[in-house]
Amino acid sequence: MKRKNVLLRRLLVGAAMVTSVLAVKAAPDKNFYIFLCFGQSNMEGNAKIEQEDLDGVDSRFQMMAAVDDHKLDRKMGQWYTAIPPLCRENTGLTPVDYFGRTMVERLPKDIKVGVITVAVGGCHIETFMRDSVDNYVKTRAPQWMKGMLKAYGNNPYKRLVELAKKAQKEGVIKGILLHQGESNTGDRMWGNKVAFVYNQLIADLKLKSEDVPLLAGEVVRAGGKGRCVAMNPIIDTLPETIHTAHVISSEGCTSGPDDLHFDAAGYRELGRRYAYKMLSLLGYPVFTPIAIPADAIVASTAEPGNEFPKIDSNHRAYFSLYAPSAKNVKVDVCGKKYDMQRDEKGNWTAVTDPLVVGFHYYFMFVDGVQIVDPASDTFFGCCRQAGGIEIPEGEEGNYYRPQQGVAKGQVRSLSYYAESTKEWRRAMVYTPAEYEKGNKRYPVLYLQHGMGEDETGWSHQGQMQNIMDNLIQSGEAVPMIVVMESGDVKAPFKGGPNEAGRSSYGATFYKAMLNDLIPTIDKTFRTKTDRDNRAMAGLSWGGHQTFDVVFTNLDKFSYAGGFSGAIFGLDMNKTYDGIFSRPDEVNSKLHYLFLGCGSLENMGTGKLIEDLRNAGVKVDSYVSPGTLHEWLTWRRCLKAFVPHLFKK
Repeated sequence: MKRKNVLLRRLLVGAAMVTSVLAVKAAPDKNFYIFLCFGQSNMEGNAKIEQEDLDGVDSRFQMMAAVDDHKLDRKMGQWYTAIPPLCRENTGLTPVDYFGRTMVERLPKDIKVGVITVAVGGCHIETFMRDSVDNYVKTRAPQWMKGMLKAYGNNPYKRLVELAKKAQKEGVIKGILLHQGESNTGDRMWGNKVAFVYNQLIADLKLKSEDVPLLAGEVVRAGGKGRCVAMNPIIDTLPETIHTAHVISSEGCTSGPDDLHFDAAGYRELGRRYAYKMLSLLGYPVFTPIAIPADAIVASTAEPGNEFPKIDSNHRAYFSLYAPSAKNVKVDVCGKKYDMQRDEKGNWTAVTDPLVVGFHYYFMFVDGVQIVDPASDTFFGCCRQAGGIEIPEGEEGNYYRPQQGVAKGQVRSLSYYAESTKEWRRAMVYTPAEYEKGNKRYPVLYLQHGMGEDETGWSHQGQMQNIMDNLIQSGEAVPMIVVMESGDVKAPFKGGPNEAGRSSYGATFYKAMLNDLIPTIDKTFRTKTDRDNRAMAGLSWGGHQTFDVVFTNLDKFSYAGGFSGAIFGLDMNKTYDGIFSRPDEVNSKLHYLFLGCGSLENMGTGKLIEDLRNAGVKVDSYVSPGTLHEWLTWRRCLKAFVPHLFKK
């Protein structure tokens, strides 16, 4: 008897343990996030499934079959790795595919994602309204829809609820995804009907709406040509009807030829956007919003009609780029790369550290490929077209800005054939405002840019014409013609000697300038052609070229200037036939020699000035406070240099 009691107790304990184990097994997995997905053809999936959509699907992304699929041997109500198609046999890629992929990619590794997709191409929202579905199936559904409805037992809503209840035993419903509206285009009651479906689901599944948001996607936009695009304003008002609803923008999501369905790329992007919003609601935001202060203004270098780049009162710059398919975007400005942050619509935004005033080139990198910001005016610099941003100075910068009441000169493009180089070349030519009247002749300044820039640099980046206009108007400078040529330094420096008088980089320009450009200018414009009325100056490598040309042709020039000049390795006793060892000759022939630089750069200008003065050569100097090797330095140098020209 005693032995029987012991055995009975063991059986009872064992039964209790089995019951306990079964109870544990039956408890829903809190880390299994389930999402209900319903709608019409764009939720069903209309694009061809491509190989990339079949590859690499994480097993943490599961789909519950809503119908039997004989081709894939799927049984309704069973979970499978979410390899498309996710809706039914013969359906295509759907936003749900990349919703789930993105979710498991971004969520912690111990979280699984399950989706249940019930969708019927061409159906109205009434197909999912519990009290309307029977009447819809019997009286409104077209014949071609009958087979799809039959797959769901002629009641898609009931099928969705039945499967959702089954899924609740294994996981937790975290959200509802909707894409519908094309068939209800123009229906102002659509929002109320969706609210009815949503509230029915919440009630039938015993959910709390605060825990289960509704995400509704816009229909195809196709640049405003979408066949049902008029529905989007109605969809956009859904949060006014359902307080837990969020609208997923379709802006920029590409469409197929019918402008009704998205193409594969469009579905992928729309699916990611569903995921980005859901992740943020779950506490796993993908994006870090960048707050743009109210005092930020659009940069003067932005193309008209753009809202970016912007600059705030602290001289921080804000950049934006629409690149929905990009994985990584950076902006490179002032030698520093900044990671751009993506939002749910595919807009990437970045803010910089405070930037120094003046003009700066910048580039963007999209998945490692360098591009020019489409929102920026383009400037030739860094041996290519580049974006540019002007960080504004205060009133001290008015000397390079156009001023009301100041007569405006002209900058024109001049094409000329250089016999010495057997090619057509281009120069930009500034003429003072008064040039258009009378027969007066003018002195000429030949003004060169730096390495990797072109003949437009001084007028575009340097604002030369405004500097000249303002100096002439104030009487500080005499009216003159300014000529700017490419200088053959647009291409990158390929190495070799870089000493003054020895480098071959840009040296092909010298014979074109002396034999073709100067004669063309003197023939085309009313110039004073003697050496006393001819000057040359240049920035950086243009300063190098200025020394090479002027100090081997003092019979043609009587003024010279170098702005941060790349004048390296100058030997006072040897370079240019030892001209600087004969200071009296230099001082008698050269009316004015100027060298300037920025206080924060190191181009050897200070040492060169010291060496020239020690050699007895007269040289005027200027240091731009607080600037580097940049256009603000060179604007200031030009302003300091020009008033000394042609006053002998």
